[in-house]
Amino acid sequence: MSFSKLLKSATCVAVLATAAFSAAPSDANAQERVRWKMGSTYPGSLTQLGTLGKRVDEKIDAVSGGNINIKFYEPGALVPALEVFDAVSTGSIDAAFSTPGYWAGKVPALQLFGAVPFGPQAGEYLAWVKFGGGQEIFDKLYAEHGIKSLFCGLIAPEASGWFSKEINSVDDLKGLKMRFFGLGAKVMEKLGVSTQLLSAGDIYPALELGTIDATEFSMPAIDLKLGFHQVAKYYYFPGWHQQSTFFDLMMNKEKWDALSDTQQAQIETVCNDNLAYGFAEGEAIQFAALKELQEKGVNIKKWSPEMLDAMRGAWEEVAGELSSEDAAFKDAYESLQSFRADYKIWKDIGYLD
Repeated sequence: MSFSKLLKSATCVAVLATAAFSAAPSDANAQERVRWKMGSTYPGSLTQLGTLGKRVDEKIDAVSGGNINIKFYEPGALVPALEVFDAVSTGSIDAAFSTPGYWAGKVPALQLFGAVPFGPQAGEYLAWVKFGGGQEIFDKLYAEHGIKSLFCGLIAPEASGWFSKEINSVDDLKGLKMRFFGLGAKVMEKLGVSTQLLSAGDIYPALELGTIDATEFSMPAIDLKLGFHQVAKYYYFPGWHQQSTFFDLMMNKEKWDALSDTQQAQIETVCNDNLAYGFAEGEAIQFAALKELQEKGVNIKKWSPEMLDAMRGAWEEVAGELSSEDAAFKDAYESLQSFRADYKIWKDIGYLD
C-alpha cells in the first residue's frame, strides 16, 4: 500500500474513532434526570425536623449539578403526614422524609431505629448503625415493604415532656392524657398514662382544648417554636425516651434500584452530610432556647432518680414483651444490646464521667 493510501486510511480510522468517542455519552450525561416528589411528616419551617428535610432538597440539587431533584412537599400536600410510609411503599409518591419511629403499627422493629428509651447517645447509636450490624437489619425491614431508606438526620437528646402541673411521683402521672412518640409511649402507658400520637401541627390545639393534658415532642429549640410554653409551664428533663433520634429518607425501592451508581452515591453523600449537620446544629441551638423559655416563665425540671428508675423498669418490661411478640424486634434489640455491651468497654475507659 502506498504511503498516501496508508495516510488516507489512517485518517478515516481516526475520524471514525473521534466520532464514536464524541457520540458515546459520559456516565454523567448518560444518567437520566431524576425528578422526584418527597412528602414529609414535618412542616418545612419546623426547626431541624422539617428544615433537615428541605436541606436534602437543596443539597442533592447542588451535589448532582441539577441531575437529581427531590422536591420537598409540606405534610398533606401529597398525602397526610402519617401516611407517607404506604405512599412510598406503593410508589404513589417517590420519597418521604420522616423518622422510623412513626411506623410501630406496620413494622414494630423499626422503632428501634428512631429512638430507644434509655438508649444510646448519638455517637454510640451511629456506630451501631454504621458498623455494628444495625444498617443491615434496617435495610431488610424496609425492603420487605418495597422501600429503600437512608439515615438522613440525627439530633441529640429531646426533652421529656410538658405538663400543666408538677410531677413528683408516678401517682401524679396516672390518668393523664398525653401525646407521646414511639417506644416511650408504651413506657408511659405502663405508668398509667393514656397516650396518643399526634403530628406536630395538632399538638398545640389539643393542649389548648384540653384534649390532652401533657405532651412530649422534641428539643427546646423546636418546642419553643411550637409554643407549648403558652399552655403548659412545667418542662421536664432528661429525655430518657430519646437520648438521640434518627430521621430517614424513605424511597420507593424500585425507583432507587433504577438509579445509576453515581446517583445513589450522591444521595447517600447528602444524607451522611445531613447526619453531621443536624447533630451539630441541634447541639448549638438548645441553650438559647432554654434561656428564652425560662424568661417566659417556664419551670425547667429534672426527673428524680426514683422517677427515672420507675421509667427504666417499665421500659425493660416493654422491651421484653415486644421481643416475645415480634421476632424482628427481638433480633434488632438483641443486636443493639450486644453492641452496647461491647461499646461500654470503650465508653467506660475512654470518656470522662
